Amino acid sequence: MVRARSLGQAAVWAGTCIAFASLALTIDNARRIRVPDRDVIAQPESLAVLLPVRNEIDNVRPCLAATLAAVERWPGPVRVIVVDDESTDGTGRALAEISATDSRVEVLTGAPTPDGWLGKPWACEQLVRHADSTGDPPEVLVFVDADVRLRPHALVATIALMRAANLDLVCPFPRQVLAGPAERLVQPLLQWSWMSTLPLGPAERSARPSLSAANGQLLAVDAATYRAAGGHAAVAGEVIEDIALLRAVKAAGGRGLVAEGSGVADCRMYDGWREIRAGYRKSLWTAFGSTGGAAAVMAVMALAYVVPPIAAVRGSRIGLIGYFCGVASRVAVARRTRGHAWPDALAHPASVLALVALTADSLVARCRGTLQWKDRSLGAPG
Repeated sequence: MVRARSLGQAAVWAGTCIAFASLALTIDNARRIRVPDRDVIAQPESLAVLLPVRNEIDNVRPCLAATLAAVERWPGPVRVIVVDDESTDGTGRALAEISATDSRVEVLTGAPTPDGWLGKPWACEQLVRHADSTGDPPEVLVFVDADVRLRPHALVATIALMRAANLDLVCPFPRQVLAGPAERLVQPLLQWSWMSTLPLGPAERSARPSLSAANGQLLAVDAATYRAAGGHAAVAGEVIEDIALLRAVKAAGGRGLVAEGSGVADCRMYDGWREIRAGYRKSLWTAFGSTGGAAAVMAVMALAYVVPPIAAVRGSRIGLIGYFCGVASRVAVARRTRGHAWPDALAHPASVLALVALTADSLVARCRGTLQWKDRSLGAPG
């Protein structure tokens, strides 16, 4: 009994120390994270804005409307190219209607996904091949997901940041639009997870793959560096292709980072718990390098953000400190990214438990070979 109590106290102390260290890192990252400047002037480089879409009938029109408004402010030659990745919900018809009335929009019909490729990397590969082969190859590539709404200054601000910081790839993280309780419980962990664990200063300078965070919702990359890194062919089978692409860029000698993009774009990634579960099921098993890595990270997160609050309820002052460290880190991220701080941050332990459950669900689906996304199998475990 005494030994069990001692182990419990040690766990509370360990969790609180981790939460405190993470809070300190979060505050430092919130101070140093790069932010695109909306008033900057970009150089008139040639630009290709590339949209891979599959079954996005509800998103494709507003996404393209916002994208075209941003294109209007670009000072150089620009193309907007969309690939319909074998949609079955009417997305193709909507794209045909849009391109028939606006000549700025080029629409491709996606080819079937080859062996060894996953859907999104293949869609992106087709976009770049088309951009390179049907005119002068662009100097900058910007990939935009269909659920993203660019602000009018988004392209200018994003690419100006990339050039001013001497980067080869930059991902301004859009403001996450959260409409329901499930979204507000889980989605804030997207930004919090890397702002509380990844030292952004060293990550920007380092070629180490482990020091990488990216977001494919809005991703700009120098085209020459992209080609030198192997493009999306280098990440053909990657579920989380955005981080894999950044790692390929680093391996090719480039530099890249994630930036604070709440001022340049908005994104509603998932609508409700069903979509959240489906979206995270496809990717969380590999989000931390391997299935073992995912399990280990979830164990540490539970130690840091679940154990101390439980101890606090039972009267532990150390546990209370640990709980408030977790809440404070969530508040710091929310304020920096224009997210929901209160009362959402108070439920941080529940958010972490939800993430642990989603990760377990993803690991089970991976082991069973039942991973799917948008009616496509992601393959059996190798």
